Amino acid sequence: MFSRFEKLVAFRYLRAKRKEGFISVITSFAGIGIALGVATLIIVTSVMNGFKAELLERILGINGHISIVSINNSPFNNYKEAVKNFETQIKGVDIAIPMVEKQLLATAGNSAEGVMIRGINANDIKKKEVLRDGFKDFDLNFFKDDVVVLGYKLANKLGVMEGDEITLLSPQGKITIFGTVPRMKSYKVAGTFNFGMYEYDANFIFMPLEAAQKFLSLGDGVTSIDVSVTDNGDIDYIKELIKHSIASSDNKAYVYDYRQTNAAFFNAVDVERNVMFVVLTLIILVAAFNIITGLVMLVKDKSRDIAVLRTMGASKGAIMRIFFFDGAMIGFVGTAAGVILGLLFCDNIENIRQFLQTIAGRDLFAAEIYFLSRLPAKVETEVVVTVGLLSLFLSFIATLYPAYRAAKMDPVEALRYE
Repeated sequence: MFSRFEKLVAFRYLRAKRKEGFISVITSFAGIGIALGVATLIIVTSVMNGFKAELLERILGINGHISIVSINNSPFNNYKEAVKNFETQIKGVDIAIPMVEKQLLATAGNSAEGVMIRGINANDIKKKEVLRDGFKDFDLNFFKDDVVVLGYKLANKLGVMEGDEITLLSPQGKITIFGTVPRMKSYKVAGTFNFGMYEYDANFIFMPLEAAQKFLSLGDGVTSIDVSVTDNGDIDYIKELIKHSIASSDNKAYVYDYRQTNAAFFNAVDVERNVMFVVLTLIILVAAFNIITGLVMLVKDKSRDIAVLRTMGASKGAIMRIFFFDGAMIGFVGTAAGVILGLLFCDNIENIRQFLQTIAGRDLFAAEIYFLSRLPAKVETEVVVTVGLLSLFLSFIATLYPAYRAAKMDPVEALRYE
């Protein structure tokens, strides 16, 4: 596409002389601007993708893809049969976990917090990796009788540690001649868990299923069943089969999936990611305009050289290709540097966050706001390729006008006014 002569001249023009230093500064800024724009776009998009993927992984690791919740607090008394049928009769169901969930008040000393208790069997905790990892500092063999395991942030808020006691209060108490007396019971704190997700670490209490059933007077029933599937694409089909199975039984329940319970949040993340992509693309566009400025000034400065080349037989196409090559090189080098910088930043983003936090002396990624305790980044090949191609496209488009202007220059007029 480019002859050896055209490349030689183009590279010579990229190495500015001392008197052309201002032009060199402009073209350097253009390359740096493209590099920063590409890197920023890759970093922000990867962080948004990582945030969504990490959050989804933890949500599905703690809960199921599909939830079956009893209506009007009427417990599932035949949940063992239902769980067995889901796991054996419905193809695509990986795990079905029965549990008891209820919002209660937890008190310890002078502290009180609204909490969500989850009654679950120790064997069911072992079935899910995120749950197992969250309980890695706690021996599940002791998860029995009247004990509770708190999220470590909740334990800090209540000011309790292993071996202390907390009191759980339920507004749905016992009816006596003096009125309704709230149900309350003290439990020993057997340990803490850490899921790395603020919503659970600061608000959830896990307790043995039988203890939760006894406290809430559910007999042998549960309030919900979480179902995890092997293929995320089969959720709608499996959900319909579960609905049909529930309808044919004596139980009445709501059946919904994680997309419904977290729809607003995931939609907000997607919208923010798309808007940030558009906004940050403007950085690359601005840098591309700098390429135009630099090349126009270069063409003006090299007008005598262009005239000499034309009189020596260089065609308009050759002149155009020389300056197009210069602009393309600025765009290519800037894009390549931006991709490398962005990938390196994403690979070390958590270490960089910790370093910046140390310097700033404040939390730059508050778990209370972002739900996660670490800053994730998921680099997708399609994103990197798209950003790189977009940057190259804008850079190449930016070179067309200066290159065309150089090719259209009249050598006679250029030499006359030189």
